[in-house]
Parts: sequence; C-alpha cells; structure tokens
Amino acid sequence: MTENEEYEIPARVIERPSWSTKETSEGAQEMILREDTAAKELGREAGAVLRLPEGPVLDLSQIDVDRPDDETMIINMGPQHPSTHGVLRLMLELDGEVILRTKTVIGYLHTGMEKTAEELTFVQGATNVTRMDYLSPMFNELVFALSTEALLGVEMPARATWIRMLMCELNRVSSHLMWMATNGMDLGSTSMMIFGFREREMILSFFEKTTGLRMNNNYIRPGGVAADLPDGWQDDIKVICETVLERTYEYDDLLTGQPIFRTRTEGVGGMTAEEALALGVTGPLLRSTGVPWDLRRAQPYLAYDELDFDVIVGTYGDNFDRYAIRLAEIRESIRMIRQIADMMPSGDFRVQDPKVTPPPRGRIDSSMEALIHHFKIFTEGFKVPEGEVYVPIESPRGELGCYMVSDGSAKPYRMHIRGPCFVNLQCLPLLLRGGLISDAVSCISSVDPVMGEVDR
Repeated sequence: MTENEEYEIPARVIERPSWSTKETSEGAQEMILREDTAAKELGREAGAVLRLPEGPVLDLSQIDVDRPDDETMIINMGPQHPSTHGVLRLMLELDGEVILRTKTVIGYLHTGMEKTAEELTFVQGATNVTRMDYLSPMFNELVFALSTEALLGVEMPARATWIRMLMCELNRVSSHLMWMATNGMDLGSTSMMIFGFREREMILSFFEKTTGLRMNNNYIRPGGVAADLPDGWQDDIKVICETVLERTYEYDDLLTGQPIFRTRTEGVGGMTAEEALALGVTGPLLRSTGVPWDLRRAQPYLAYDELDFDVIVGTYGDNFDRYAIRLAEIRESIRMIRQIADMMPSGDFRVQDPKVTPPPRGRIDSSMEALIHHFKIFTEGFKVPEGEVYVPIESPRGELGCYMVSDGSAKPYRMHIRGPCFVNLQCLPLLLRGGLISDAVSCISSVDPVMGEVDR
C-alpha cells in the first residue's frame, strides 16, 4: 500500500439472526401486535372474555383495543426466570409498568407421561405418575390407584385406606410448606424460605423412613400400599404435628401482619367467584373467592367423611386470601392427621388377592410358587376388566382427576390426567391484567404452578 492510498475496510454483510425471523413463531400461542389481533382474540388475551356465547358482542372499550402499538411493549418473562416456578414463559404487553395482556407459553418440560402410561402395566404405572406433580407425589399415586381399583372392583382393607389418608395429608402439609417458602422468597422474605424448608424436611424424613424415598415414592399402589407404617410412627407423627403447628404461628408473626407483605398481596390479583368458576379453577384459588368447594367434603373419597375438618374459604380472591387459605389448610391437615393417627385401624395394608397382590417378601426365599407368583406380577402385571372410569381427588392445588380406559389387558388403553395446575394457569391473564409488572411474580406464586404437571 502506497502512502497516498486509502485503507479500505472490506464490506461485511450483517445478517439478521435467526431468532428475529418468522421461523420461531409460537403459532397460536404467539402474542402478535395489537393492530394485527382480532377483537375477539384480544378480549381473550386480556382476560375480559371468559365464556363466549354464540354471536358475542364485545365491549372493546374495556380491552384497550384502540391503544396504539407504539405506546406499548411486548416482553418475555421466563422460561428461565427463577420466579416463574419452573419453565413457565409469559409474554407480556406493557404500558409502562402496567400489564395489559398476558399469554402463557408452556411445553418446555413436556415428557409425555400419559402416552408413556399406555406402555406400562398397571403395576408399573405408579412409578410414572408420581413424577408429574413432584411436590405432591402421593396424590398422583392415589388417583392412579383409585382409578385402577374402580375398574378392578376390589375393596380396600380399612388400614390401607387410612394409611393413604395419613400420607396424603402429610404430603399436603409439605406441599403447602414449600409454597410458603417459595412465596416468601418471591416477596423478599428469605427467612420464610429457610423456615419452610426446615419444617418440610421433617415430613420428607418420615416419608423416607416409611417408603424408602423422600420424593417420587411409589408407595400408594393399586391394591393398597407398598409397606406398613414403621415402628414408632405414632411418635414421629406427634412430633411433626406439634412442631409444624407451633411454627405456623411464627409464620403469622413473620408475614401476616408485616406491612410490606400485606401491601404486596392485599387487593393484588383479585378474581371473582364467577370468573373462577367460568375458568374451571379449583383448589385454594377457587376457595379464595368464597366458593366452599373441596372434594374431601363435597364428594368424599377414602374415609374423609369420618373426619372432622373445616373447608377454608376467602372473601376477595386476592393474593392475600390465597396465602391465608394455605396457611390455614396446614393447620386443618394437622388436625386431620391427629384424628387419623388416633383412629388408625389394624389389619392388612393391601388387598389379599393373589391376582393383584404379590406374595410377602419373606416367602420368596422359601417358596418356589411364591417366587413365580412374584415374578409374574412384576413382569406381566395383572389384567384389568374392560371399562372406563374418572376419579377426582383434592390435591394441594385443586381437583386432580384420572380418566382411565381399559381394554382388558395388563396396560391402560388410555389414561388422561386432569391436572389442576394446567387448568389454573388459565387465570393468570385475568390476575395480571391492569397490575404492575412487579406484582406479576406474586400472582404467579399465588397460583402455585408445578410445571411437571402442566407439561406432563
């Protein structure tokens, strides 16, 4: 290069990255610009329309249909955000800090458990479903077992029924303790995170002592439970009940009267009973609106009709009501656990039907017939008569249902789970609309979603 020549920088074409093209469209889930969105769809996104009659007439003034797009901004929240309680992604349209529209995008954790169930025997099925709602695995196992037993037409021994209630109520307490911990952390209370995990650890230790595992227990199985309660279980239950009940009043002192906590929850994420019912919401979310719907009382299963307990309801359907209900439900579950421990019957912990129940472990070493019986049960399974059934139960998050179809073989022909988290997520656009983005975290937490159950 000579002295008079100018150095010429070679041109480089800057291409747009692939994520900015239409190749990554979310399809029907994508939140498109307001000007390109039909009024009917805009109403649904805004949560203004819950159940559309034939030929609906929308009040467009209530859904900001005329708001110019250049005044709003569409952003992503999640799926990696720590406060979305898993791989939940929210697409938010913001006007400043105010949320106008919300779309939930799910499917990042999809595992196909319902399809997997069709390739597993009824004996193996509990190991599959227990991993859906991994914070309350006992309920997944229970609803699967009850559906299978309804098709089999077998009658549970009384002790098996009461052991199931005991384990499920303990699991309800541990699930609500986890929610108290994570909800406290979401709102800035690191102390509540420590306290919630501390008390939950006591229950998980009892689960490990009884089932051999802390989570995903495979304990409640078609025909009963895997093993009887361990020696000294009454003493363990007494310590758990006394400790957790006493510490719920510490939670009251820490959160209930705390001015910042109340400001962040009272009047935030409100929902009416009519809106909750229209969306199919169940559990603490529905009861927070004043609807006393609890399947343990409304459609009793197991032996809940023999227990004395109250259905806790709220008034305003806001985040504070949902917090107060879960805290009160911990105390009610402890009340039920104490009754169950006092009324626990003796007898068999599983059905004594050789077609369903494997032989006792001790006989396998001394009897060839028992060994063959055990081998056939766990390799071939047992055949279930043809039919279909739907069984609902009350999980910590609402109505958990199992729809089961049998074609007479050892495997379910079809299985579908009615997951409360999946249905309850529908209310998020309603809860978030008109609120601040800083309140989005507390609203998501109040729904208590478990994405393993949503995507299952």
